[in-house]
Amino acid sequence: MTGLRERKRQQVHEAISAAAITLFLERGFDEVPVAEVAAAAGISKPTLFKYFPTKEDLVLHRISDHQGEAARVVRERGAGEAPLAALHRHFLAGLERRDPVTGLNDHPQVLAYHRMVFSTPSLAARVFHYMAVDEGALATALAEVTDELTALLVAGQVLAAQRVLARRNWQALVEGATAEETHPSAVAAADRAFVLLPELP
Repeated sequence: MTGLRERKRQQVHEAISAAAITLFLERGFDEVPVAEVAAAAGISKPTLFKYFPTKEDLVLHRISDHQGEAARVVRERGAGEAPLAALHRHFLAGLERRDPVTGLNDHPQVLAYHRMVFSTPSLAARVFHYMAVDEGALATALAEVTDELTALLVAGQVLAAQRVLARRNWQALVEGATAEETHPSAVAAADRAFVLLPELP
């Protein structure tokens, strides 16, 4: 029963977010009140806030689904694989499957979604909040194999590198390139970025 309830909750969660994002992309994030999103999803405003604590979370739960991913990659890496090698491999795999989080996805709705996030100050600020949480989780995972200061410094650099790479990929697509055309240069950029990151002692 618990599994069924959780699946139903997840379905409602997705339906609310989909309704919200459709409205936001049509008219702009700041132009659509939460009450209108609730009405479009067929629920009350208080019910909506049970699923999404803030208006920004209606949009950014798609990013929050990746929360803690870097830390998991480090902890679940294969025997003998270095943490940065695992993170590099994981990012390349994301590029290969056109994961939107890598910026290399040219579906029109994904491009519009990223444009909305980057151009809306409250959404951009919330993204940095998620990144800070991710950075802390990654630092904790890295601290299992190195000293605390090194872990903190490397975690910050890894997350910054991934953010720059994703934004660069998205910009190439906005300027008219396809994901297929951009993939080789995106891989080369990722390879260069991870080479520039410091080796863990």
